[in-house]
Amino acid sequence: MESFTQTAATEVITSRIGNHHPSVWGAHFLAYAELTGANEQEEKQHANLKEEVRKTLVMSPSKSIQKLEMINTIQRLGVDYHFEHEIQESLSYLYEGYEEWIGEVDNVDNLYVVALSFRLLRVQGYYVSCDAFRKFTDEQGNYKEALVRDVQGMLSLYEASQFRVHDEQILDEAVNFTTTQLKLILPNLNNSLAQQVSSALKFSIRDGMVRLEAWRYISIYKEDKSCNQVLLNFAKLDFNILQMLHKKELCDITRWWKELELVKVVPYARDRVVELYFWCLGIYFEPQYSVSRKTLTKVLSFCSIMDDTYDTYGTLDELTLLTNAIERWNIDVSEQLPPFMKITYHALLDVYNEIEKELTNENKSFFVNYSINEVIKLRTISHVGLFLPT
Repeated sequence: MESFTQTAATEVITSRIGNHHPSVWGAHFLAYAELTGANEQEEKQHANLKEEVRKTLVMSPSKSIQKLEMINTIQRLGVDYHFEHEIQESLSYLYEGYEEWIGEVDNVDNLYVVALSFRLLRVQGYYVSCDAFRKFTDEQGNYKEALVRDVQGMLSLYEASQFRVHDEQILDEAVNFTTTQLKLILPNLNNSLAQQVSSALKFSIRDGMVRLEAWRYISIYKEDKSCNQVLLNFAKLDFNILQMLHKKELCDITRWWKELELVKVVPYARDRVVELYFWCLGIYFEPQYSVSRKTLTKVLSFCSIMDDTYDTYGTLDELTLLTNAIERWNIDVSEQLPPFMKITYHALLDVYNEIEKELTNENKSFFVNYSINEVIKLRTISHVGLFLPT
């Protein structure tokens, strides 16, 4: 890997410089270098709590409110990745008898149960009809005013409506109705339900980042009178164990980034490697995807540098050379590049070589070619864009 030289630095500061603020993180995450993950006692406690939660979930009566609420809570606490099979099995069974379930006498007017069932099934990928909500509307198609007294039901309907698809007018109306009514009701609530309503109105249940939503819901759930203490303890411990892993990954990424010294070579580019890692964390947070998170962060870091090179800094002649080098993907062609591009180009190829070596151990090295092809496409598109009228 070529290191930064004073000559390169001198030649870099000759073009437009992007007005980007420096990284706000500095060396913060390097402090987690000594993290080693959960200790033996924590791992044992984690395993025991997990088994207790699993038993409670499995033993809950099929097609029951208790089962639905257990699944919902597990998902909201961010620990459902431990119980994917059990949840899939339960919701598959519910889906097979969905029409019968929502049509049962005890549930005819239970907005909470119907909306919760609808949402859980749609989240799982099952398409269920929104016609079940017509029983809660009057002859004009408006939601009945009496529903306003059922805060839990209103909240459940509001969350269910966020999983509507095109041309589901009854759910479009549900969004307007519940949003208005929940905002009016909120000042009169003073318990954990108030926290749930307030949080739901601020943060979409559909679009939230899983780890942030889990952290937020833990503080809400612990105030709930029906809180399952075993499940809560498991969620807290699981969150802490995962957080240690994520901190260690950020430490590794930060060290890698600083050792590259590309911030000095390309001062015009954004230094957002931590933010890019968080973006990856939003895609998959589970421990088994640790390598994938770090790999994707590295790839995105170079995509970000290249974007700023094409959009802000490079001249047309320089970018033509860079595009040709990327298309050929060969270190020999780098001799034609300006010093700052040469160093960046070498670093890009080195990263992909490292990724290929790591994936070779898993017999997945063939994936690298797909990624390289996408990088080539991306840069070709960027280069063509230089010739388009503005």
